[in-house]
Amino acid sequence: MLTRETPLVIDGPVGQLEALYLDCDKPRGLALLCHPNPVQGGTMLNKVVSTLQRTARDAGLVTLRFNYRGTGASAGSHDMGTGEVDDALAAAQWLRAKHPDLPMTLLGFSFGGFVAASLGGRLEARGETLKHVFMIAPAVMRLRDEDALPHNGSLTVIQPETDEVIDPQRVYDWSQQLSRPHELLKVAECGHFFHGKLTDLKDLVLPRLSN
Repeated sequence: MLTRETPLVIDGPVGQLEALYLDCDKPRGLALLCHPNPVQGGTMLNKVVSTLQRTARDAGLVTLRFNYRGTGASAGSHDMGTGEVDDALAAAQWLRAKHPDLPMTLLGFSFGGFVAASLGGRLEARGETLKHVFMIAPAVMRLRDEDALPHNGSLTVIQPETDEVIDPQRVYDWSQQLSRPHELLKVAECGHFFHGKLTDLKDLVLPRLSN
């Protein structure tokens, strides 16, 4: 199994996007990973994102993670909204062009949960059928409209119960009001960054990616 990701540059809407790509033999699907808040130091090398990337790899998926505009070696400056979703769309289109026939899964952590969900809605509007969207400790307060989410495919929300960054109750309330089918998984005694709980996160995600 290939384990070392290949550094590359993707053409983004405001310039180059720094990315890490991992192909695999006989892939089962594609995984695009969206990182947390860049203003607060979030990058594609965040340990939660890295755990999700390895989990997707172990499930037999091709993986792509990238830095939003203004992060790492990516061009531009932070937008903290639709701009990062635009960047994610460019990354998704690059991945889709390289693998036209494989099902795509989106995984986003924190601010990246907002990006992944919003991207899912955009991709679906363009005719893409997503297999699964994972929102990990997601910044649901940034999602103004349920219609921004994809309506098809599986949706899994994973929320730490002692999250000190995202109010867990806000995520629970958002989940309760969400009309489309989804599952909400709560991680007990766990903070936002899954300190000491990364194995628990992998144990939740891996079987759902492997289905």
